[in-house]
Amino acid sequence: DSGSDCISLELRTADGALVTLTADFRQEVKIFRALILGELERGQSQFQALCFITRLHRNEIIPSESMAKLRQKNPRTVRQAEEVRGLEHLSMDVAVNFSKGAQLSSHIHNVCAEAKEAIYTREEDVKFWLEKGVDGSMFEVLPQSSDLPDLQRCRLCADRWKPCICSYSLSIEWYPCMLKYCKSRDAAGKVSSYKCGIRSCQKGYTFDYYVPQKQLCLWDEET
Repeated sequence: DSGSDCISLELRTADGALVTLTADFRQEVKIFRALILGELERGQSQFQALCFITRLHRNEIIPSESMAKLRQKNPRTVRQAEEVRGLEHLSMDVAVNFSKGAQLSSHIHNVCAEAKEAIYTREEDVKFWLEKGVDGSMFEVLPQSSDLPDLQRCRLCADRWKPCICSYSLSIEWYPCMLKYCKSRDAAGKVSSYKCGIRSCQKGYTFDYYVPQKQLCLWDEET
């Protein structure tokens, strides 16, 4: 959507989860949403929604204006990424208030509507946004291991009702990460470059975050 200067990608993972990535270039915000199928026989609801919000850096994803001009040949083809970018491990130590999130990015209201109580970001990204003038009252620092000595990783926690540090991993298998440039030579022999396509990337993310009970993190168990 070049009008609102954003790009959205949607994919379904092997375990049935629906993952959405929204890149808001105007606000320099990246929103990951995961709709994870619940385990009904273990007392969970039909699905669980999570939102992870991080800073969008320049040149991570091609600009929306360029994306809008590109037309994909054979759109039904299953594509392989040309470049695999390293796994990013992120400690999401701050909760975001859904009702105030619109001033961080207008897309939070739509993308994270099902995850109102589970929107997370990082303290280092919060510092960047505060310097841009975002209202700090929408952020709440979550309990850390240093605050709660008994706080374990959920996969090691035996009690389903105890708080713990949950871990959720996702992989964006194919996304447009860079523009490709080709060279042409005119009649006088002068070389010039022009945009001639996209370079595609794959990238994995692991998010660690506090949950008030392990019941909210049943996928993160030792198998």
